[in-house]
Amino acid sequence: MKISIHPNTFGFLEAIKDNNNKEWFQANREAYEHAWQNMKDFTEAVIQGLAQTDRYISSDIPVVKCLFRIYRDTRFSKDKTPYKTWLGAGISTAGRKLNGPEYYLHIQPGNSFVAGGYWRPEKEHLAAIRQEIDYNGARLLKLLDEPAFKKHCQLDSQDKLKRAPAGFGEDNPFIELIKLKSFTVSEPLSDEELSGANGLSTVLQAFSRMYGFKLFLHEALGEE
Repeated sequence: MKISIHPNTFGFLEAIKDNNNKEWFQANREAYEHAWQNMKDFTEAVIQGLAQTDRYISSDIPVVKCLFRIYRDTRFSKDKTPYKTWLGAGISTAGRKLNGPEYYLHIQPGNSFVAGGYWRPEKEHLAAIRQEIDYNGARLLKLLDEPAFKKHCQLDSQDKLKRAPAGFGEDNPFIELIKLKSFTVSEPLSDEELSGANGLSTVLQAFSRMYGFKLFLHEALGEE
């Protein structure tokens, strides 16, 4: 299947960055609708592709449950601009609202990327993942050291504790992984890659490189 992120979608997102107000948005609603439909169609194609390789992804996941709205919640923010300057989708068994491992697709001019893993696990899940790393950290390091992964992906390690969590010592050989509060990996993608003829296969190939990491998290949570 040949589908990609249309250059006009990037064009709309670039334009709204400099015209982030309701008047401009209403005047350019047709351009937004085209961009939104493009993102919807692309995400649907990604879901269908993932369903063929990841047993945790079903082909009948409603795409509307995966997409993030472009409208910002400004109630508790100093930034009162009403619209996001990106489009995103979280893909899991529960769409974008899952307490568990998932895929994420982020479309933003000059800053697009895909990601996989579990962002800010709930307390019991966090404990289970840390315990699995303590038991099988060598396996996780091997996954992160695979040539294809090392070439394209990176472990997101900014969200972590400064000290070892309770129950673990600083001398643990996997302590830097155990200190993580989020377990995600990501891969940047250029506008040209996403808008080219192989845009869909590029995203699916990137997600396939993250599958082993995502599978490790599923197994840590006891998910068969």
